[in-house]
Amino acid sequence: MKITLRLIISLLGSAILVASVFSYFQYQNEQQQLTAGLVRQASGLASSMETSVTELMESGPHERLTNLLERYTKRVPSTGIAVFDTQGVFVEGKEWIDSSTVIRSRYLPGAGNNHDELSGYETLGGVRRFIFALPLFRDEQFVGTLLLVNDASDTDQRLSDILRTDFLRLLVLALFISVMTVLMIRWSIIGPIAQVANWIQGLRLGKERFPINIPRGDILGPLAKEVTLLARNLTLARASAEAEARLRVESESTWTSERLRETIRQELGAKNLYLISNREPYLHQKKGGETSCIVPAGGLVTALDPVMRSCGGLWIAHGSGDADMETSDQNGKLAVPPDEPSYTLKRVWLSREEEEGYYYGFSNEGIWPLCHITHTRPIFRAEDWKQYQVVNQKFADALLEEIKEEEEPIVLIQDYHFALLPYLIKTQRPDARVALFWHIPWPNPESFGICPWKRELLIGLLSSDLLGFHIQYHCNNFLESVDQFLESKIDWEKFSVERNGQFTFVKPFPISVAYPVAESAGEENIAPPSDLIAKTVQALGKTVPYIGVGVDRIDYTKGIAERYKAIERFFEKYPEFKQKMVFVELGAPSRTHIKRYHDLLAEIEQTANEINWKLQTLRWKPILYFESHHDHARINLLYKAARFCMVTSLHDGMNLVAKEFVASRNDDDGVLILSQFTGAARELQDALIVNPYDIDEMADAIYQAVTMPDADRKERMQRMHAELKEYNIYRWAGSLVSTLCRIRVKKPVQLETA
Repeated sequence: MKITLRLIISLLGSAILVASVFSYFQYQNEQQQLTAGLVRQASGLASSMETSVTELMESGPHERLTNLLERYTKRVPSTGIAVFDTQGVFVEGKEWIDSSTVIRSRYLPGAGNNHDELSGYETLGGVRRFIFALPLFRDEQFVGTLLLVNDASDTDQRLSDILRTDFLRLLVLALFISVMTVLMIRWSIIGPIAQVANWIQGLRLGKERFPINIPRGDILGPLAKEVTLLARNLTLARASAEAEARLRVESESTWTSERLRETIRQELGAKNLYLISNREPYLHQKKGGETSCIVPAGGLVTALDPVMRSCGGLWIAHGSGDADMETSDQNGKLAVPPDEPSYTLKRVWLSREEEEGYYYGFSNEGIWPLCHITHTRPIFRAEDWKQYQVVNQKFADALLEEIKEEEEPIVLIQDYHFALLPYLIKTQRPDARVALFWHIPWPNPESFGICPWKRELLIGLLSSDLLGFHIQYHCNNFLESVDQFLESKIDWEKFSVERNGQFTFVKPFPISVAYPVAESAGEENIAPPSDLIAKTVQALGKTVPYIGVGVDRIDYTKGIAERYKAIERFFEKYPEFKQKMVFVELGAPSRTHIKRYHDLLAEIEQTANEINWKLQTLRWKPILYFESHHDHARINLLYKAARFCMVTSLHDGMNLVAKEFVASRNDDDGVLILSQFTGAARELQDALIVNPYDIDEMADAIYQAVTMPDADRKERMQRMHAELKEYNIYRWAGSLVSTLCRIRVKKPVQLETA
């Protein structure tokens, strides 16, 4: 109230001041204009009389001069006229003018001496008058002064009226603006701030769970952003505290972000956690003259970003965004996430030649198809292998620079892009504890034997202290590959390999997602169906009762074309569902520099178009395909609106889309159709497990998903929730780091050159 009162007083004071200043200047302007008018009028009258008066003054008797002055006086009754000689002696005219000492002292001497016209305002006999004195000349000789005196009382009254009217008008206008300003401030700022304060109070007291619709704009934008983050953190903190309290009561051991943070603190102490991956968790791109921050698609970022948020540390990755360099410091570092920094990202810059050979070439045309048995031939080139080695060395140098002052650093290397990195680190820092997690399948020895540099890859990987895979089957394949291609000692009971004094433990660590899923900033204010669904489903002219969803990075391992054929078969077998079900596919383009991926984009789009042309009606089509990078908030909204989600990978290490879909369904609804060739199928047994090569089986699974009773859907989803709750990403990270920290690191006798 005090702030509002001060604001009102300030506005009123400002209004009065503004009205006074502008009225004063208006008064001055009007006075100048009126005076100029009187001067013009008097000057014109005096000029018309000047010649006649001058001649009559020299002619002798003043009778004719008297008649002239009387004639002009009758013409202008309000004007008094008088004539004075060169000495200021009254000659003719109004005698009361001659009796004024003010006129004699101020106008007569000056007029003659300066040969100038004089004018001014004087009070004579209690009346405000305007005086005009015109010097008279004959043959350039001064002969006298003509004096005109006008009544100016009406001029003063007019100026007073103007001053009063303008002041009142400006005051009313200023007061109106002030009142509107106060109302707008109360409506646009004070009111929303009061609502936010009440909402925060409700959150603090545990009475509110969901945010209000906070106005956003230039003024309240930063406040809205920070309040939303604060509310989300407060809600998550309370939920975590409640969960921890339940755990203490129930003697359970569910992993949370807080438990992971405490575990890492106990295991690492004051040490940092160093994570290395090819893909960065946040990239910056320019679009339309503006720079935006994007979270790349892929399971690795989905899984590891929550871990780094909890633990802190340094994430080293390839800076691939076109605005990455300008958003980083001179060392390629920046604090992330942008809205709430909790760890540091260090970007490594690669040349186009290095990226082409290391990433698109050896990693994704060689290792990727080699490990995914999906009938795509792997391609190995000597030049690609050379760049793979160069880039691994570049990342090793970046890490070694960061850990040079730290004893026994903890390093987590991610995925198949860095098979040589453990060796390069260990040769320089044998005291480092190094774990490499292989996010894709490991093939059987016969398939792996295709690689020309299989021994070098195995030697690099066996320089790790800990090597992790998603499932035990991949661990077995790796050990069998080592057994077939390298001289080493394998302990099948402990699942470890000893080679040249270096011990490597090979263990399964099924990766997962954060559970429960935190609501994305801004998602709370969008009620399903989201704007995406509105544009894709409601735009068809009617609301379909069943929505299916697929979310994939466009890759030939994901079985997207097979999924489309299953949808076509579903409508052939169950035509009663035509115009009642639509399938929405969100596809994120990936590795389009590679011909196989470029061709795949066209193949998927063509398949969808052929099926739509065959089945669609005027207001409905079965498949809606969107090729773009979609943010997590939008994907979650689509997950929540879908009856079922299809994950039909032909071969996959884990596949986190399946787990993301389950985690997002806090309504205990929805059905997951899951390929048997994913690691997730070993954990999410309550999904509808299918063979993605069997089109009819997948079509029947879709039918089962849309016709499944509510109770069955709920029971299945609740059991999958329980699985994710127990085996979430925090447990994965805690188990991986704890296992690595407890391994007894031995300095190798000699590492064989890769």
